[in-house]
Amino acid sequence: MLLLFVSLVFTIQSHSYHKSKFINSANWLSGGIYENANDLSSYLSLKSENEILVEENRRLKNILYSKEDSLSTIRFIDSTSYPTDYMLRAAKIIRNSYSNPNNILLIDKGTSDSIATDMGVINSKGIIGVVDRVGGSHATVISILNSISRINAQLKNTSHFGSLSWNGKDPNIVQLEDLEKLAQFKENDTIITGGNSTLFPKGIPIGIVKDFTLNTTENLYVVNVQLFNDMTNLEHVFVIENLHREEIDNLLAPEN
Repeated sequence: MLLLFVSLVFTIQSHSYHKSKFINSANWLSGGIYENANDLSSYLSLKSENEILVEENRRLKNILYSKEDSLSTIRFIDSTSYPTDYMLRAAKIIRNSYSNPNNILLIDKGTSDSIATDMGVINSKGIIGVVDRVGGSHATVISILNSISRINAQLKNTSHFGSLSWNGKDPNIVQLEDLEKLAQFKENDTIITGGNSTLFPKGIPIGIVKDFTLNTTENLYVVNVQLFNDMTNLEHVFVIENLHREEIDNLLAPEN
């Protein structure tokens, strides 16, 4: 048995075909294990999930319905009649890490569900991360609680923007860096996505200003942002596809 195991290891390491088959099988197995474990966790947290869904439905109804002057008349706004630049696909987080410097999430959707790399991931409260690696039925997501994560973000009340990152300390606090000294803001101001990239549309909530410091050498603020999301308790998410991403990337690509 020992010799058989050693021979298998050498075979997998020395042949790319065998290696790829082994990796795919391992991903399928680990994905299945995490999915089953998550099903149990989901069942135990149904009450809190229902409360989140009720709150999200309340907000959506406020957007879709607007009252006119007469209280007896309600005007329905058909959002499907407007052109859209984005498509959202529902997914479920089946593995969540938040205590490491480089946290990775696992979702239960992959290429068979039209998920691709560099798609943004959000939920009803705000941003979650960006799709990194994709398999047939699962994908990994670089969490915003990851040292390599850089997301364009801005102050909601102004056009001043910076780069959202994480210092690896508190999972509830991220940092908005490179914010110009001229920016006017205060504690509890809202931070949203800036829309300067093809990952996220502008205006997705991120959090509020907790506190800030000024780098006097560079005249730039570093803002601690209290996240709207509880990154330690995530389940249902949406993966965002920018329908014009390829066109935008081609236009912005440097000429040869």
